[in-house]
Amino acid sequence: MAKREIYIERRPTGDYAVRRPESERASAVEQTQAQAIQRGREIAPNAAIHVERIRHTNRGRPDEWRNP
Repeated sequence: MAKREIYIERRPTGDYAVRRPESERASAVEQTQAQAIQRGREIAPNAAIHVERIRHTNRGRPDEWRNP
């Protein structure tokens, strides 16, 4: 069975999309990051939640994902 994952991504409009890997559309859209994380847990309680975070560091590529 494939590993279940949910991604929380900030959209250009400022709200947050809850997505499954390789999906074209969001499963849900929430106004805050906390609400999006909660909705992701409701959609897939046993899934690993990954929250988008673009943080520029002085070493290599930007850090892109974190756990909630």
